[in-house]
Amino acid sequence: MRKHRKYVKDETVALMLRDKTVYNIDDSTIYFLENFSRITEKGYLPTEEDILKSRVPTSGVIQYKIMLKNFNFRIFDVGGQRAQRRKWLHVFDDVHAVLFITSLSEYDQVLREDSTVNRMKESLNLFEKICNGRYFFNTAMILFLNKIDLFEIKIKHTNITVALTSYKG
Repeated sequence: MRKHRKYVKDETVALMLRDKTVYNIDDSTIYFLENFSRITEKGYLPTEEDILKSRVPTSGVIQYKIMLKNFNFRIFDVGGQRAQRRKWLHVFDDVHAVLFITSLSEYDQVLREDSTVNRMKESLNLFEKICNGRYFFNTAMILFLNKIDLFEIKIKHTNITVALTSYKG
């Protein structure tokens, strides 16, 4: 691992991290690079923060069953990438609410699968399609914008008009 440590302080890596939206680098990359020495130690065990900062994209449809008081909840976590969306159809029966979660901080990023498409625009378009889709005519819709902490940092140096060109605020 010693030979890999030199890359953590490499000037090219630093430049890429500064322009991480151009290179599609995940938000937690800087955290893991800053903790590289600890993480690569023999006998390393992940901390709670290490686990929370890790990212594993959802692939397919994952179902969670939760019993709360006298209610049975079925929660479906579906992959948001374009290739994953066709796998959603079989979970649309008997849905009472849709919780649509998207990142507020990705307004200046593009899709991994299509570098010409802005992530925020894609999310807003997808949310609109779901809201107006025939499967969810009588379904409650909840929009949850996460990563507000990253948004608050990013908005200071990257204007939101990158994604919302008509924004005048």
